[in-house]
Amino acid sequence: MSPSVPHVRPRKTSLLVQLLTCALFGAVLTAAPAGAAEAPAGAAAAAVTDPIPDKPVTSGLGLEVQEFAQLPKSEPRPGPVEDDRLIRHNRINYLTPFPGDSGRLAVADQNGTMYSLEKDGSGQHPYLDLYKEFSTAYYASRGLGTGFGYVTFDPDFRNNGRFYTVHTEKPELTDAEPDFNQPSGNGFHGVVTEWTADDPNASSFSGTHRELLRIGFNGQVHGIQQIDFNPTAKPGDTDHGLLYIAVGDGGKGATTGDPQDRALPHGKLLRIDPRGHDSANGEYGIPSANPFVDEPGTLGETYAIGMRDPHRFSWDPRGSHRMFLSHVGEHAIEAVYEVQAGDNYGWSEREGAFVFDKKATDPCAKILPLPADDAKYGYTYPVAAYDHDPPADWDCESDVGRGISGGYVYRGDDLQELQGKYILGDIVDGRLLYTDTADMSRAKPGAEQRLARMYSLMVYDAKSGKRVSMQELAGDKRVDLRFGQDADGELYILSKANGKIWKVTGTRTFASCDTDGTTLTDVMGAENWAPVTPSKWRFEDGQAVMTEAGVERPGPRRPYEYAVLTAGPTYRNVRVDAEVRIDTPTDIDNRDVVVLFGHESDTRFGYAHLSQDNSIYPHNGVFTVDDADRLRVEDQWDGTTGAPPAISDAAWHQVSVVRCGDTGETAVYLDGSSYPLMTAVSARPGDGRIGFGSFDNAGRIRGLTVSGKS
Repeated sequence: MSPSVPHVRPRKTSLLVQLLTCALFGAVLTAAPAGAAEAPAGAAAAAVTDPIPDKPVTSGLGLEVQEFAQLPKSEPRPGPVEDDRLIRHNRINYLTPFPGDSGRLAVADQNGTMYSLEKDGSGQHPYLDLYKEFSTAYYASRGLGTGFGYVTFDPDFRNNGRFYTVHTEKPELTDAEPDFNQPSGNGFHGVVTEWTADDPNASSFSGTHRELLRIGFNGQVHGIQQIDFNPTAKPGDTDHGLLYIAVGDGGKGATTGDPQDRALPHGKLLRIDPRGHDSANGEYGIPSANPFVDEPGTLGETYAIGMRDPHRFSWDPRGSHRMFLSHVGEHAIEAVYEVQAGDNYGWSEREGAFVFDKKATDPCAKILPLPADDAKYGYTYPVAAYDHDPPADWDCESDVGRGISGGYVYRGDDLQELQGKYILGDIVDGRLLYTDTADMSRAKPGAEQRLARMYSLMVYDAKSGKRVSMQELAGDKRVDLRFGQDADGELYILSKANGKIWKVTGTRTFASCDTDGTTLTDVMGAENWAPVTPSKWRFEDGQAVMTEAGVERPGPRRPYEYAVLTAGPTYRNVRVDAEVRIDTPTDIDNRDVVVLFGHESDTRFGYAHLSQDNSIYPHNGVFTVDDADRLRVEDQWDGTTGAPPAISDAAWHQVSVVRCGDTGETAVYLDGSSYPLMTAVSARPGDGRIGFGSFDNAGRIRGLTVSGKS
């Protein structure tokens, strides 16, 4: 059959999209940006304004979430509220199972109430009201971390009825004295309490309680965050029955040395024995296996040091049972650490794998490269991290989120696509992320610090089937995102904004519509193409060659020159696979080619723009032309930059474009990647044809296969 005549056959199997090449995105990140030179002796090191320049990779994987429960509205108590950020529907911040076979779930609301829910989300009712128990001193009216912070259950709760909570009190409302005070002042108390239920199976609490530990903090932030038992420890293990307590720096670490002061609990991860009595206050024990138990001047309770705001920690329930901790940064670094006994994470001499300059007055000059002799300090650096957006009046370049909320390594049975992935998110904007535990590796002091790649997760509403954002589900730009997990290891997402809980019920691949229909190959003959300017095109050797740049035409701004494939039907769901090349010399700026889809007319179509420049609006993105100037619609554009540059050389590149007309989803893959370079959701264009072209460059296409359904 002549190669100029289209060969039409039914498509039998879908093409699998392959991994994005490491050459384009890389599997890991170094802690300092490429090209950062070591400062000469005696010279000040140059500030690092964009400490983690690479954004999370768009995974193309989405979580299907189903509304699970709506918790009652509550108010910060005792009031009046001194911080508008506390005015939420409620302040639910954690979900965990009651031990046992009932499937019941416990939810903590920082405003004071612990709720009990049935395993299907029904039957919700107050189990314990901490405000009622401690109303003379209980305080949750100022500070994002105040109130009822956390609840965890003794591993043998089913038999002994013991569980533990942490809450805050104001010193002027109580006669109790802290076991430990912060040197700079004592404005709030973080209190760890042991409760013993008369009947562990009862629907509401009745029993006794006693105070284990009280820590005084100067500030209303970064208090005691999480308390928890290692769920992977079995009876007889060293860790079994020991309570971990994540203690923040009270908001004072940036100006003091408290997190490095080993005589203080502030900025530390503690480990205690709730049933022991050899602590200074006699209410708990100090495990003999703790790493600093015999060191003079160091609290025996200490397990790891050097933290600002150790927000959440969890253990991988399989394999080596590694412990991961998410750490909220001061200036730029939102980090995940793999925790081991005796670690020092460096705060406030370090933020992530960077020097933190406390004395710098320029807000963009606080992060510096590590010194050449950094190994001698013995700091442990993150295994994964992203940088957070600076305030609007800073001229820094960090650019991803606001504050990290750690989650879990998924080992459940329902979501196979998530197996072995550590799921996390951003507290404020609600974005969801993951890293692969296989890529999360600790570096030895002095060795090159490498970060596991972060990947973004999409969200789908299981009921409507539509892609949404957590901000849409929460009804607020400030999501106040938290995670939970049930006894089966299945995931839940919580939002304080509207007090709702969603269960993750499935996963979905973006732009995964059925394109196994009519398939076209051998279509590179001139008779199968309709160019805008035929004189600018050659069709030879299995290639469509745009020999010279196009010229801007009247009407909406759109690609200057292109050719439409006229062979075969129009497509609603379509997949385009081909190799493309930009023939314009690489020393010319803003080189590009475009792949068209949904072409209805010269002023109604969509296109994927592949360029070496991702920093200007018209380049390297997904666009629609709908009888108006081209409109950028892909998710990767943040107003300043888009996806990593697609083509920056004169080589051939494999490109795949998938357009799903029913959902409006479009994905663009490059060089055999299974991660889309670009993703977009847009109702336009509609059904149409595909094409190839450019704005003002020369280029060519070969090896074209088009498949899909009308």
